[in-house]
Amino acid sequence: MGEPPTGQPPLDFDRFVADTATRLHRTAVLLCGDHHLAEDLTQTTYAKLFSRWSAVRASTNPVAYARTTLVRTFLSQRRRRSAGERPTDVLAEVPTEAPDTARRLDLLAALAELSPTDRTVLVLRYYDDLSVAQTAHLLGVSEPTLRARSSRAVARLRTRFPDLEDPS
Repeated sequence: MGEPPTGQPPLDFDRFVADTATRLHRTAVLLCGDHHLAEDLTQTTYAKLFSRWSAVRASTNPVAYARTTLVRTFLSQRRRRSAGERPTDVLAEVPTEAPDTARRLDLLAALAELSPTDRTVLVLRYYDDLSVAQTAHLLGVSEPTLRARSSRAVARLRTRFPDLEDPS
């Protein structure tokens, strides 16, 4: 049970985190629209993965397992609006990252205007490049429902970015 089914040596958790952290965090940033919330989401995801590491390690695709955990954690946190942090007038710290381009900031702002589920659909389909079937399965919806959601979400983004390429 401890060996992955591929016959490779057991996957080390620290190595797995090192190999997947950048990609998982980027997905979290796109879902959350905020680097600090994305860091919290990524950390929470890795904590959940660590607690079930033997199952993750034994799965056929640990990266997909991690992505599924990230998405479900994100959506679960969004459903619990009454819990969590509250906005304040005073900023605790000054961001230290280099500023992004205006277009990137506009796109992140436009993504933030979408519902958490629509944002998740777009991030998984067009950033993580998952298929319709994979994304539908991950979100627990039918493929036609996913296609309709994706189409409506892209249409909303196109109102702000009319020069976006047609994904079909």
